[in-house]
Amino acid sequence: MSMHWLTRVLPGTPPGRAAASFTLTSGGGVLLGGLVAAAHGVPLSLGVRNAGAWLVGALLAALLARHASGRGAWLLLPLAVFGVGATFLDSGLSGVHRWVGLGPVRLHAAALLLPGALVAWTDLAARRHPLGLAVLGLAGLLALQPDAAQAVALAGAVGAALLVLRRRGALGGGVAIGSGVAALVSLGRADPLAPVPEVEGIVGLAWETSPGLAVLAVLLLAGAALSPLAARASPVEGVRAAAWGLAVYFALCVLAPGLGAFPVPWLGMGVSPILGAWCGLGLLVGRGARALSASGPA
Repeated sequence: MSMHWLTRVLPGTPPGRAAASFTLTSGGGVLLGGLVAAAHGVPLSLGVRNAGAWLVGALLAALLARHASGRGAWLLLPLAVFGVGATFLDSGLSGVHRWVGLGPVRLHAAALLLPGALVAWTDLAARRHPLGLAVLGLAGLLALQPDAAQAVALAGAVGAALLVLRRRGALGGGVAIGSGVAALVSLGRADPLAPVPEVEGIVGLAWETSPGLAVLAVLLLAGAALSPLAARASPVEGVRAAAWGLAVYFALCVLAPGLGAFPVPWLGMGVSPILGAWCGLGLLVGRGARALSASGPA
């Protein structure tokens, strides 16, 4: 049984293509970001920490794909609400609450938890499960933090997933409207935090190093963001919705730094987007692989 499941995640299947694409592009982005940052005097330890997070994230993704891609994955949605809510227990920075302290590391809660929560939510939305309304709690918390990048990315992902799902109903419409309103509220709130070059401005540093590196950085970001779409060929509607939702979420996170002081995922110095993306992708791959296994041998 275990080997049969593993063969369904090999390259050539939709889950395998998504995993392979994300592995290559996100890994290249982490490596490039660390090299660019080091070339501009940023401590090498930050790039090494990102690389370590990438390896840990890959392991987490494998574990989630194998063991947590069934119905029990819905637990990630209330966990995300709790984790993002915990940011208000932290003192914050200039009145902004986006992080949870874990020893010497400050984790960006939304970047860490939202990708997995989105994949879990699409399964609930596909079944019109009332617990899917918990995503409105996430949207509201992001507006209160405020975190316009994550709020807009969440709203966009919800909208994209609901467009794929044919059984949206009033429940889905309410979630779409509520998350959209929260995104607008977050956009209207002041964000006093100044950008950090190696976090929000890493693409600019790459351009200063070499325009060719900046182009490569953009291509790697685009490839990593769109990699979940390799799973859009799944026969399961919920998996297709999760693939589109996760891709839109990643894409909006990648575009956000062009509109404000928001972290660049994967390239920028910060472990939370790396770990969070891997967790979301692991759940997506697991759901897609199980769908293929359930359909029987090709």
